[in-house]
Amino acid sequence: MAAPLKDSFGPAVAGGLADLLTGVDPGFPAQDFVADATADFADLELADRSRAVAAALARYLPVDPATAIPLLTRSLPTAGQVQRWQGLDSFMLWPYTMYIAEHGLDAFEESMAAQYAITQLFTAEFSIRAFIDQRHDPTMTRLGEWVTDPSEHVRRLVSEGTRPRLPWAQRLQRFIDDPTPVLPLLEQLRDDPSEYVRRSVANNLNDIAKDHPELTVAVCRDWLAADSRRRPLVRHALRTLVKAGDPKALEVLGYGGDSPIVVTSTTVAPTRVVIGES
Repeated sequence: MAAPLKDSFGPAVAGGLADLLTGVDPGFPAQDFVADATADFADLELADRSRAVAAALARYLPVDPATAIPLLTRSLPTAGQVQRWQGLDSFMLWPYTMYIAEHGLDAFEESMAAQYAITQLFTAEFSIRAFIDQRHDPTMTRLGEWVTDPSEHVRRLVSEGTRPRLPWAQRLQRFIDDPTPVLPLLEQLRDDPSEYVRRSVANNLNDIAKDHPELTVAVCRDWLAADSRRRPLVRHALRTLVKAGDPKALEVLGYGGDSPIVVTSTTVAPTRVVIGES
C-alpha cells in the first residue's frame, strides 16, 4: 500500500523552510520554529500540516507583513536548488502562500512580488484568490499585466487563479455569479504558445460552464469559428457539458442535429462483461 500523501509533507518541510529563512536572516529562531510548526503533525492531514507551518511562520516572522513577506521572497530557493527538486518537493512553499493569503492583503506590492516569484517555483493559484476577493481592482489590474509575462507560469497564474471553482481552493463567488470579468483575460491567453497555459484556459471555461453553460458555449463557438486550431482547447472546455449531453455544446464540436452520421441499429454483445473479458 502506498504511503499517505501527508507523509511527503513531514517535519523535514519545516526544517527546509527554516534553512531557507536562516540563509537570509541568521537570527531566525529555526529550532523553535520547527518544533512549533510540527508539534501536532501526527494528527494532521496534508493541507492542515501546511496551515500549521504557515501559522508558525506568523509567530516567528517580523510582525509587519511588509517586512516579513520580502524576507520570504529573498529566501526562495535558487534555480539550481529547484532543478534538484523531485515529486512533491515544491509543496514546501505552500505555507509561504498560505501566510501571504492570510497576512499580506495590506502589503499589496510585497505580496504581489512574492506570488510572482513563488508561482514560478510552486504555484500561487491558491493565495492569489484572497487578493481577487478582497483587493479586487488592483489585483485584476495586475493580472491584466501578467497575461503577457515572459514566464508561462506567471501567465498560467492568471487563468488558473481566476477559475471560479478551482479544486482545493476557496470558490470565487463573484466569478460564479458573473464570470464576464475573467473572459478578457482568457481571450488574451487562448492562443498562448504554451499548452500548459491553454489547458488552464480550458479548465477555467469548464468551471464557468457549470454555472453559465450558454455563455460558455457561445464563447467556445466564437473562438472555434475564428480559428479551428483552438479545437483541442474548446473540446476540453466543453467536456462537462458534453458529458451531460448538452446539445449546444455537442453542436459546437460538430455533432449537431445535421450531423451526417445516422445510427439505424445497434447490437452489443455480450450484454454482461466481467473483468478479463471484452
